[in-house]
Amino acid sequence: MRVLITGAAGQVGREVVAVLERRAAERRRGPALEAVALGRDACDVARRDAVLAVVSGVEPDVVIHCAAFTAVDACESEPDRAYMVNALGTRHVAEAARRVGAHLVAVSTDYVFDGRSSQPYREWDAPHPLSVYGASKLGGERECDPSATVVRTSWVCGRFGPNMAKTVLRLAAGEGPLRFVDDQHGSPTVAADLAEMLVTLGLERRPGLFHVTNTGATTWYGFARVVLAAAGGDPGRVEPIATGALVPPRPAPRPANSVLDNAALRLSGIALLPAWEESVARLIGELGMAAAP
Repeated sequence: MRVLITGAAGQVGREVVAVLERRAAERRRGPALEAVALGRDACDVARRDAVLAVVSGVEPDVVIHCAAFTAVDACESEPDRAYMVNALGTRHVAEAARRVGAHLVAVSTDYVFDGRSSQPYREWDAPHPLSVYGASKLGGERECDPSATVVRTSWVCGRFGPNMAKTVLRLAAGEGPLRFVDDQHGSPTVAADLAEMLVTLGLERRPGLFHVTNTGATTWYGFARVVLAAAGGDPGRVEPIATGALVPPRPAPRPANSVLDNAALRLSGIALLPAWEESVARLIGELGMAAAP
């Protein structure tokens, strides 16, 4: 069982590789499990010929497509790059997977929704992105075959790469209050937990659209308080502000509510990810970073 990972040098891709390597070492029955980790240098998804050649050469059974242009604000000023990587790049990967008969798992985002609902979004709710990033990722979803697995996730943080958990800890090392918005609602997702589900859905060749986040919801203000507490800091240092008060204002609009209901997992009888507070606390322990008092 050979699994090819695009974007394997990224925050989620590295965790997917780690999950596959661990499961390969633990496997006692069935076919051997092999991870083929490809970063951008080895597989630039924007280049069709290169993608087709690489995937045809590897002949994977499963492709977990993590490569993406995820700089939300940069996408607003570089829309062609956003669509080239997130939409057309997914077309290339889907075509390559189809040619070798591999099952495709593609990672998408909560930003496909406009955030105007007062309820968590289910997989069957109509998307309406506000930003170039969200629109380009929705374009990528539409490039996938019905037999593929499309996983929407949100507010990802982990051991690798820049993310909001590390930002909170970096800011906490300074003095004074920390100000985070309290009018954007979402579900934090720890990359290691997400990777476990991506691998499970891929190996089981589950078709269709799934929302995959850690359980529960909060705001960035609430998230920052939990991060500080987990790091031994004072959550009272965190102050709530409105998105409109951010200086400078962010180029890309954010959905006010991007909480995802993991309905397809729940209704399929698949165990949901742990509570976000539990996983974030575990992550802070793994990072070994302490917040200044």
